[in-house]
Amino acid sequence: MRLTAKEKSELLIEGVVTVILLLLLNFAIVVMINQMIASSPQWQEAIFTIKSTLAFGPEHSWHLWSWENLFIGMMGVADAIVVYWRLIRRYHQMQMRHVISELHYIADGHLDHRIHLAVNSDLQRVVDSINALVESTVESMNEERRIEASKDELITNVSHDIRTPLTSIIGYLGLIEDKQYHSDDDVQKYVHTAYLKSKQMKVLVEDLFEYTKARQTTTKMNAQRFDMAAMLDQLAASFELEAEKRHIEFIVDSDPKPLMMEADTDKLGRVFNNLIVNALKYGKGAQHIYLNSEKIGNEVVVHVSNDGAEIPNDSLSQLFDRFYRVEESRSQETGGSGLGLAIAQSFVTLHGGYIYAESSPKLTSFVIHLPLRIGEQLAHNGKQGLTTNTSAATPAGEAH
Repeated sequence: MRLTAKEKSELLIEGVVTVILLLLLNFAIVVMINQMIASSPQWQEAIFTIKSTLAFGPEHSWHLWSWENLFIGMMGVADAIVVYWRLIRRYHQMQMRHVISELHYIADGHLDHRIHLAVNSDLQRVVDSINALVESTVESMNEERRIEASKDELITNVSHDIRTPLTSIIGYLGLIEDKQYHSDDDVQKYVHTAYLKSKQMKVLVEDLFEYTKARQTTTKMNAQRFDMAAMLDQLAASFELEAEKRHIEFIVDSDPKPLMMEADTDKLGRVFNNLIVNALKYGKGAQHIYLNSEKIGNEVVVHVSNDGAEIPNDSLSQLFDRFYRVEESRSQETGGSGLGLAIAQSFVTLHGGYIYAESSPKLTSFVIHLPLRIGEQLAHNGKQGLTTNTSAATPAGEAH
């Protein structure tokens, strides 16, 4: 740490004053001891005996020990220690003042500043803790800003997606209200269009509600013991008619079978429901949808795949973003909210797992890794106990 001129002067004055005080103290001690020895024959005899014992050389004329020299030497060492202790103590106080000054500078709003001082080991731990605390505070503030920006973006996107069908509903109902139609067929057409747009708004609102619920860390988890293989079979059966209309065949495979695990079947049903709906709607040219599950260690890995059109690599990393669509035109064709995959990712994360997508010209797959047991995750969410149910859950309603 670099000292200022004023601080160097303080150290110099501290040293000079300490030396003067010690010299006065030493002088007083020497005078007091001399007087005590001069007035006490016993002290003089004891000192003479020690000198004679430690004498050597011709006729014992060389005395190794002289109490005056030894005492002066001891006082000199003690004085040096006291001077060093006083100076190093004052130096540490100066270091503390520098740290406090740096801390006040950060507290004034300079959160990008960090304390970079070479100080003693104890104070260095304090400095490192301060820097870590500032880093954590800055990160929390940045995260809060990102959350606020995310909320603003969410409101903007929801407002835009709701405004479009709402405008159509108001427009067509306005035509009916103003009697701007030529026949009952026109009225029926306008009402039907308004009805479809209303359903589109309902889907968006429901998905938005589901998404916000899934993002909450306090969301309750109702864990059940079930057979993943049976659940995938049931999902395939529930979408069989829709798949036949699109000339798509479901192929389900599980290893082992049955594959027993614990999870919130309602939420997992919504996850698989969203993925299958996406495969049906957006897997252009697909002839098969594959539902595969396997046990790997303490995990269950599920693949929801289709052999339709490949998803561009640039889009794979953004698939789980809110309101993201590979083709914006799809919102007009399918009425999707753009929240389905974001909801799926949130529910998988609640289970302590993760999901990602991979795509090639032959196959597009959504891969889900889930723990066999989510007891620890349930404890984290404040849920007590597990409900046992060996049957597969009924899939959730259709997602968009």
